Amino acid sequence: MALRKRRGALLAKIEVTYGTDPTPTGAANAILFSDFDLSPMEMKTVDRDNIRPFLGSNEQLPTGLFSKIDFTIEAAGSGALGTAPAWGPLLRACGFAETVTASTKVEYSPVSESFESVTVYFNLDGVLHKLTGARGTVTFDFTRDGRPAMKFSLTGLFNTVTDAAAPTVTLTAWQKPLAVNRTNTPTLTLHGYAGRVHSLTADMANEVIFRELIGAAMGEVLITDRKPVGNILMEAVTVATKDWWTSIKNITTGALQLIHGTVAGNKFQIDAPNVQLLNPKYQDQDGIAMLGCSMVYGPSAGNDEIKITAI
Repeated sequence: MALRKRRGALLAKIEVTYGTDPTPTGAANAILFSDFDLSPMEMKTVDRDNIRPFLGSNEQLPTGLFSKIDFTIEAAGSGALGTAPAWGPLLRACGFAETVTASTKVEYSPVSESFESVTVYFNLDGVLHKLTGARGTVTFDFTRDGRPAMKFSLTGLFNTVTDAAAPTVTLTAWQKPLAVNRTNTPTLTLHGYAGRVHSLTADMANEVIFRELIGAAMGEVLITDRKPVGNILMEAVTVATKDWWTSIKNITTGALQLIHGTVAGNKFQIDAPNVQLLNPKYQDQDGIAMLGCSMVYGPSAGNDEIKITAI
């Protein structure tokens, strides 16, 4: 029987012990997602490379197996101030620490050690793929007239693929997002200037590797580095209005803040203290001159280059 791609269920739960399945359930750990790309069996191999009296390929010997999954979720709040949002475990698996302030906010700040991991279940129309020990990276994307998006790429340990009934999922913890536009995204400032912006991205750019050594109890997925970058596309303005040219030439850094959402409990905020703009280019949009720049998100005190807050 053919497998239908639109019949998928995704679950994710924080692991207490690395690589040990905490058994996520559809009732408590379901993820509302879209745009998935699953690589169930990524293989590291070595070529046998034997010489024979005829031409042809040699077999590849597998040296390691792991799994990868990419997917998109919508950026929204939790529905209540001080309640961790349903996407919290995913950010924690991408090198963020969660700090809950009761009845006020939930903050996610990057860390440089003690990285958490998740177990992911992906059921594709009755075929179950498990990724244990999963860690990854995430890109935030706010584009005019689009959905506010978090795009995840997770790598995990390979587990035997099995047939299993799709779980019944509860998705009530996932709040309906607001489209990105002038009304729903009331705050976007960069270097103290509130310009007219078409799109903004922030890519954590975590370095994620699968490592398996002789004598180890199991393989491990590690986050070994991060170098957050992004892009912005905004209306070009006169030098008198905002002198981006001098800022870029002088390697001037400045703060960025984005607040998306209009109701307390369903707001998504990004703060970055040291953003550098690079490679400015003019673009045309509807006959209007736009200025596109790449960006580097740098730390200030450390582990603070991009902070996410649900408020």
